[in-house]
Amino acid sequence: MKTYAGDRRIFDADSHVIELDDFLHIVATPSERLLIPPMNAQTELLVSQDGLDRGRELFEKRQADAGVMAKFEAALLDNTKSGWNRIGAFDPLERSHALDLFGFERQWILSTFAFHQIAHTGNKKVLEVGARVLNRAMGQFCASDDRLDAIGYIPLSLGPEMALQLMKEGFDAGCYTFMIDTNEPDDAAHSFTHPDFDPIWAEFQRANVPFVNHVAVNGDYKPVPDSFKNNSREELILGGDAPAGEVKLACIGNSVQVFLAAMIFDGVFDRHPNLRAISMEHGGFWLPSWLRSLEFARDTFKRRRRFASSPMELAMERIKVSPFAGEPIGWIIDNSSPDMLCFASDFPHPEGTGDPIGKFEATMTNCDAATMDKFYRGNLMSLIAGR
Repeated sequence: MKTYAGDRRIFDADSHVIELDDFLHIVATPSERLLIPPMNAQTELLVSQDGLDRGRELFEKRQADAGVMAKFEAALLDNTKSGWNRIGAFDPLERSHALDLFGFERQWILSTFAFHQIAHTGNKKVLEVGARVLNRAMGQFCASDDRLDAIGYIPLSLGPEMALQLMKEGFDAGCYTFMIDTNEPDDAAHSFTHPDFDPIWAEFQRANVPFVNHVAVNGDYKPVPDSFKNNSREELILGGDAPAGEVKLACIGNSVQVFLAAMIFDGVFDRHPNLRAISMEHGGFWLPSWLRSLEFARDTFKRRRRFASSPMELAMERIKVSPFAGEPIGWIIDNSSPDMLCFASDFPHPEGTGDPIGKFEATMTNCDAATMDKFYRGNLMSLIAGR
């Protein structure tokens, strides 16, 4: 069967489930169900009842009619379609079929609406129960296909003890690893780099899995203050979980740069020599200057603080980044490292574009075969080495 990947061996670092509105409630116990807010109660991503209804209707038509399925297969990469309308958006078996069509060897699966459904509550009990149920639902979605890895969510803002409990339960529920917030929203609380959180990083290290920083999981961090909206201009919406407007997109990497710099300079990576990380959907254009800013900061303070290793070399060794299709990937690699960037389709989110391979390769014309293989598969395989 001809696939989108062709003869490329691809490990897709970032894709999503576009959940139906009962995604969490189906796997929740009766008592948990009482605490989980409805999907349309969150305001981060618009939930369209018409979109949900149409997604269910088209799914039934595809399952009943091979001709209809063939039309959707031909439109696999049409990112103008509603997320709910795309093959494999919310049904696990159909997702496996989508992976066959893509020809990818493996794919990491992250949540979309369900994350926002539980992540923005001011009630810690709701957040605890919601994260537990979300991890269970993600594990179940990926359980029938070894090529699919479930990426759950651990709210570190609940404190290290509860976070560790949820983490262990999430592993048992079938999650491969977890997204964590880049920001503690309470300015008076301990940083996630405080030694109190070392049991969390030790558990990632024990399980031999990287932690995930994703643009949507930022602890309410605002890279651009809301006052910049008051500019007499229309705010442009890209869709998915991409930020609205040009300014926010240009600053999309701010939160992960701050968080990962803190992880390096506060010694978390030094205390956990096998701890690894990946940044998703924060772009990659910031990477070259950020790496050099780490060295500049180290050199500026070297008389007052000793550093166990070069922060730039540590970042190159332990951190991977999935850039956006359309970014100047060859330039980023030339000015950072061929060992850091990983392919990501972002399927079925629209910002993944209608041809991620084509858009990536258009900017990688000077990359040799070894570099291309690292980008498509090797770098992510090294990130999960030992699994």
